[in-house]
Amino acid sequence: MTVQQEAVTEGTAGAGEPLEVWIDQDLCTGDGICVQYAPEVFELDIDGLAYVKSPADELLVEAGATTPVPLVLLQDVVDSAKECPGDCIHVRRVSDRVEVFGPDAE
Repeated sequence: MTVQQEAVTEGTAGAGEPLEVWIDQDLCTGDGICVQYAPEVFELDIDGLAYVKSPADELLVEAGATTPVPLVLLQDVVDSAKECPGDCIHVRRVSDRVEVFGPDAE
């Protein structure tokens, strides 16, 4: 784990605590910034909106679908949430579903 990843996780989700991410397609603007940051986690579908992908690289198009955030991609996913013009990317702890990055982060 890099120092940068430790700093990101320790102040928010606890070191190494599992996180998941989901996209609110009702707010997605289709800019694709998330795909640029983390193509392993996000993908634009034919409707022009971004969706998360499963660990098996399967596009998850059902509303509210979540996928785990791999620790090696955490900073890219966090940057996606911060830079998203639609404020539609939500990163939360799996254990208690508290949002730690995104528009509803505490």
